[in-house]
Amino acid sequence: MRTDWIAVDWGTSNLRAWAMGGSSIQAHAKSDDGMGSLDRDGFEPALLRLISPWLSDGGKTEVIACGMVGSRQGWFEAPYRATPCTPLDPSGLVTVPTQDPRLNVRLIPGVKQVKPADVMRGEETQIAGVLALNPGFDGVICLPGTHSKWAHISAGEVVSFQTFMTGELFALLSTQSVLRHGMAGGGWDDAAFDEALSDTLSRPDRIGAKLFALRAEGLIAGLAPAAARARLSGLLIGIELAAAKPFWLGQNVAIVGSETLAQSYARALAAQGASPRLIPATDATLAGLSAARAKVNA
Repeated sequence: MRTDWIAVDWGTSNLRAWAMGGSSIQAHAKSDDGMGSLDRDGFEPALLRLISPWLSDGGKTEVIACGMVGSRQGWFEAPYRATPCTPLDPSGLVTVPTQDPRLNVRLIPGVKQVKPADVMRGEETQIAGVLALNPGFDGVICLPGTHSKWAHISAGEVVSFQTFMTGELFALLSTQSVLRHGMAGGGWDDAAFDEALSDTLSRPDRIGAKLFALRAEGLIAGLAPAAARARLSGLLIGIELAAAKPFWLGQNVAIVGSETLAQSYARALAAQGASPRLIPATDATLAGLSAARAKVNA
């Protein structure tokens, strides 16, 4: 196997890498060595544990990486670029000093917005991937996750964006709040999700009361855990959509995310009359990393 270069998505919780032959995937590997579990000296060994079989002893292998690896607490800081800006700037990639002579590692900078204050790191690469896969795209890109982002894209630039802590709130409320007692187990209830979503969009000011009602209904009416989880998701996504309405209303919308979560957002937007297109997160990430490499080597 001949590896031309290596694509890396390095987040807080995990590390994913792909051995690439041009734009084709030759091999894939992942580990739990996320940024959050490593000190500054642990990044290079963690990367080598994953990609050593792909490296050539005859020269340097190019590694293009995105994500939290470039944060202040990461391997090497890749400073934010300010909006409005293109998601990628080939001159802005940061070269990381390495001990292993086989490595040529470059990090993609994140994007910041001064007012209202906001930052993204990793999502800019997915946005670049959406633009590479859909040339001429103008509209809004929704990137649901732990911290969901809505980015307004015009003429190939990130004009503005906003972040919502929806995924983190769901995790905290379902596992650490009083609501956790009614959330145990799996399953899902589409009708419960739809009802909660509609409720929140019509009365977003009642979100606090609606959240506690999940606990009360569990005690009084035996609300099923599957329905409780779906309703919690619907309430939180609903409050996000209500606040993000200036982004998505009447816009061309693309959703980038894991299949299950992206489908929930698509279902929510469709209920409001939108027709979003879905792009798998891995496809967008790889397309963005490939675009970054192509720009650097142009």
